[in-house]
Parts: sequence; structure tokens; C-alpha cells
Amino acid sequence: MPKKNLVIVESPAKAKTIEKYLGRNYHVVASLGHIRDLPKSQMGIDFEHNYEPKYISIRGKGETIKNLKKEAAKVDNVYLAADPDREGEAIAWHVSHILGLPDGSKNRVVFNEITKDAVKNSFKTPRSIDMDLVDAQQARRVLDRIVGYSISPILWAKVKKGLSAGRVQSIALNLVITREKEIKAFNPEEYWTIDAEFAKGRTKFVSSFYGVNGKKKELKNNDEVKELLGQIDKNKPFDITAVVKKERRRQPAAPFTTSSLQQEANKRLNYKTRKTMMIAQQLYEGINLGKEGTVGLITYMRTDSKRISSVAKHDAAKFIHEEYGEQFAAHKPQTVKNQEGAQDAHEAIRPSSVFRTPESLKDILSRDQMRLYQLIWSRFVASQMTAAVYDTVRADIEQNGVTFRTNGSKIKFAGFTKVYDLSDAKTSKKDELPELLEGEQVKLSKTDPAQHFTQPPARYTEASLVKALEENGVGRPSTYAPTIDTIQKRYYVKLEGKSFVPTDLGEIVDALIEEFFPDIVNIDFTAQLENDLDSVEEGQKNWVTVVDEYYKPFEKELTKADSEIEKVQIKDEPAGFNCDICGAPMVIKLGRFGKFYACSRFPDCRNTKPIVKEIGVTCSKCHIGQVVEKKSKRNRLFYGCSRYPECDFVSWDRPIGRDCPKDGHFLVEKKVKGGRRVVCPNGDYEEEIQK
Repeated sequence: MPKKNLVIVESPAKAKTIEKYLGRNYHVVASLGHIRDLPKSQMGIDFEHNYEPKYISIRGKGETIKNLKKEAAKVDNVYLAADPDREGEAIAWHVSHILGLPDGSKNRVVFNEITKDAVKNSFKTPRSIDMDLVDAQQARRVLDRIVGYSISPILWAKVKKGLSAGRVQSIALNLVITREKEIKAFNPEEYWTIDAEFAKGRTKFVSSFYGVNGKKKELKNNDEVKELLGQIDKNKPFDITAVVKKERRRQPAAPFTTSSLQQEANKRLNYKTRKTMMIAQQLYEGINLGKEGTVGLITYMRTDSKRISSVAKHDAAKFIHEEYGEQFAAHKPQTVKNQEGAQDAHEAIRPSSVFRTPESLKDILSRDQMRLYQLIWSRFVASQMTAAVYDTVRADIEQNGVTFRTNGSKIKFAGFTKVYDLSDAKTSKKDELPELLEGEQVKLSKTDPAQHFTQPPARYTEASLVKALEENGVGRPSTYAPTIDTIQKRYYVKLEGKSFVPTDLGEIVDALIEEFFPDIVNIDFTAQLENDLDSVEEGQKNWVTVVDEYYKPFEKELTKADSEIEKVQIKDEPAGFNCDICGAPMVIKLGRFGKFYACSRFPDCRNTKPIVKEIGVTCSKCHIGQVVEKKSKRNRLFYGCSRYPECDFVSWDRPIGRDCPKDGHFLVEKKVKGGRRVVCPNGDYEEEIQK
């Protein structure tokens, strides 16, 4: 018997899960993402007729479109169940157009989580396609196409082929470069601190210099430190002149939005933004739980809302009461405000069922899935718990007008930290002080003066760059991962450790865009555009008007740039050695993936070599070549012999040039819990790293 209803979703993984929930009268198929888009080979926008996009079927999607039409012809009803955001709405609109479905049909269904109840309930209230959402997406797509396809050819002609520019990526690059300029312009200033160890009976504790004669004082040089220490009589006790005891409450953080999840996963799990989104997509679309079948474990992962449904709050309260006790459940969970400009289309990221604990999934999820699910689950549960309470104490310790101040804290009630302990809120034994009373005396054990210099602002990491983009209202949660990917692929920035450093090429491109297209890198201008797109989504502005307001000034900048930008010569650097094929000097060239050695007689001689960094260790296998740093296809650092392929020595960990005293295997420097150690990969030998 033929099925009466066809449901079209984006991914095959989702299709299987949803078909199981809906039953035998529904057939669920996938569009595999977008099926129509602007052509790659041309601008695809009709500037003479209100910026009308010239959509075409995406190359390679012919078979998918054919199958969708075939399946649609067999059924009475077609439902469009793409993701619940602007892009999902646009995909549903494109599918509707391809299938020739009547305008205004109530065939659009949306759900924030892929669970049986959520999916079945969404089919009770189908709606028509929201053209305001579609138009907001169209405006973004058209603007991105205009910027990208207008500036990129200029960069190709004036700088080098393969470059690109975009609204959000240009701001991300500009943020990295502006920070680098701040670092280079920074003038460090000297300052000193003095830590002092005091003893009360047998108990010792540390205090820091505060000031003189009751006033806070900064120590700027060693002479000031010597003068101050000269005021202290080491043989006399110090008086405790003030003790202030307070109770401090720390509230839990809100559940995750897309950007806060990306930031926290980068800081805690060392996940790149793209990896975080890929794993979150898997958890959202569904995991096979055995007898329970395939279930979506988290709510939709592209959101900038911190809102939580009343049902989820009720379930969380019930779970916390049962698992931890009544005192841990917040009677009235704190109200959190969304960031200005947040769309609030659906909930924050949370587990679809709080009762599905990470522990219950430990044998089902992969390691990466488990770590991210644990993070999401813990953050959500913690957000519905009571505050953590700390007893804090501050004591002033004085002698001859010199004051040291000590601060301590001790956890009084764990609250939400029982589930989600913030790394910067952890208390340790060193924070705990002996009982100190005003009027008591303590003895000075030793002083420890230390010279410091003020530090420049830190370079951006993935987490801090996402945070900066979000705080400045640039882009949307779904754009951060591809933006960060693009500026790395174009070799505008590179990662040193976890920090972004601009390349020479990135600085050239940024300087050109900043000079000739100032609005592109103007944060306020771009943030206003995001607000305008939100207004289109809310039906308050026409998308054509928004595009026109943006394009008119941009068109003038384009004309000026095309005529005034001079050809940028990226000069080759001498490599310092000759080509081993023709004998001509080798040079350092800049390619798509960074710098490399090439023969100066190119194209007559096409000899090239990668630039490798020697670590000063001879290969332990062939005893001839040098160990060099290399990068895997996934950009992971490893070590190999410079004579490859003649010698195939490789190691993920850095060899140190010595052999294990136990079995003669080469020793490596390895990251272990608590730092780095020298270890033998072959056995149980281990030693501390010699400074």
C-alpha cells in the first residue's frame, strides 16, 4: 500500500530517525542540503531588476532532484522539514519551488529536537513557508556573493590568484591583524611584587604586599623594593590589623548558545570550531541507542538564545531533586538575558532528555561524542541548580607601616559545582587560611620579591575570536566555523600553538581592504547590517532595500579600487642554496598553503621543496638524516627523517636525541597529565625535563 505523506529533511541520518517516529503512513527522504544556489561561474545577480538572484540546480544534485520529484508524485501530501533556521527555511523554499508545490501551502514543519514527541507534535501544526525568513537568507546570500565576487577578482589581479574576501572573514582577519599591531606597539612596564610567608603556630600561609601606611602602593623598581624591605624588622612579629569575613555566592552559567559552546569546547576539550559543530550535528541528528532506536540527544545546535522550555526546566528540577537532593535544585532558576541581537528562534543547546545521563551512554558514544555531550549535559543541569557558596576571608597584616594582605576562600556549599565546576572557580588547599583573628600576631618566615613586566594583549585563539565576533555583533553562530576555516585555508593567518598569527599575505590583503573598502572592515557597519537582516526576518524591512543601501556605496568603492590599486609584487626571498637539479639559486615562494622552496628558473625548472624545521636531533634509525617537523594531512604536527623516503622514521612525539637507559629505544618529550615529561615509548621509563 503506497504511503500517503512524503517528508523531506536535509540529511539521511535524520530521515531514518524521523520515519521511525512517524510510522507507516510517512516516507522520509533527504535533500542532502541545498539543491539550488547561485551559479559558481558568474555573479548570478540581476542588478537591473532588484538584485534578483539567478538560482540554478546545484551540479551533482540532478539525481537527488529526480528522486524527490518521483517520490512527491506518489503521495497526497509533501512536508518540508529542513532545519529550524533561516538557511533551513531557504532550503524548504527551494525544494518547494523545484517540486512545484502551491504557494502558501501549510507544509512546513519545524522541531527543535529530534525526539518522538517533538517530531509528532510538529506535524499537528504545519505552517506555510515563512518568506521573511527566506528573504533574510536571500539578502545575506546576495550580499556575500556581491562582496566575494567583486573584491576577489581584484585581489587575484593585483596580488595573486586563489585569494578571496568576504564580509565576515575580512573582519575576522582584521581583528587578528589589529591585535598583532597592538602587541608589536606594546611597551612593557616594570613592576614588582613581594610575597611573604607567615607562620601562625605550625601553620604557614602566603600573603602579598599591599601598601604603606594604609594606602595601596605600586612597586616600580628594585630600589623601591629594597627601601620597603628595609622598613621591616624580621625579628619582630606582625600584627593582624583587620579581618573581613564574607559569604560569596557564585551563580551558574546559562545553558550553551552556539558560540559559547564553540568557545568552551575549544578551551576545555581543545576542539576546533568545525569539529565542535560536526559532533554537535551528530548528537542532534540522532545516535543509535540499541533497544531505544535512534534518538537525537541534544536540541538544535545553531542558536543564539539562552531560553529553556518549561518542560525542560521541570524535568531538570525533578532530576536534580532525585539525584542530588532538594537543596541543590534552584527554586527559581536565574533569568538570563539573551545577547543583544539574538534571534531567539528556539531554545538554548541542551540534552533532549536530562534523564539520559552521560554515564548511561558511555558504552554507546565515541570518545569525542561523549566529551561534548558531557559538556552540554553538565552545563544545562548546572544552570538549573543553586549557587555555589564560599566563605571568604581577607586579612591585613602590618608592621612598621608596611601592610601585607592575604585572601582566602573555602567552599561552604557546592551548589552547581557538584555538576559543572568552572575551572577559574576551583578552590584548592592553597586558598585556605588558618583561623586569623584581629589583634593576633604572626611571624614572618621569608619574603620573595619578584620582578614582572606588563604583558601585551593575548593573541586570538579560536575561542576568543568567536567571542570577539559575537560581542561585536558580526556574523551569526552558523558562520563562525566556516569563517575561521577560510582565513586559515587562504593562508591569511596561521596557528602557532593555539593562537592565530597573521601571515605576510594576510597583512597585504587586510591593508588593501582597509584602504579601499573601509566599510567591509568597519565593525559597526557590519553589525548594523546584521541588525538589518534581523529586521527583514521580522518583516520590518524589505530585503531589496537592505541590499541596495549596502551596495550603492560599495559600488563606488569598487570603481575606485579597480583603478587605483597598484599591482602588489610579492618578492621571492633568496633561500641561500642552489637547486640540486639545475644549479640555479633557490628562492622562497608564497603558495596557497604557505611558503616553500622553488627554483628561481621556474617554469624552466620546476624543482620545489617543502620548508622544514630541524629540531637539532639526528635520526635514530638511519643515523644520517636530521629529524624535522612535519604536518599531517589534518595539520597535526609530527616528526620525521629529512631523508624520507630513503628513511621512513616517524614519531608523533618530539625525539630528544638520547636513548632509553633500559632498552635503548629513542626517548621523546611527551605531554602528560600535569605537564611534559621525557618518556620511552617502548616501556615504563620516565624522567623530568631538564631545564
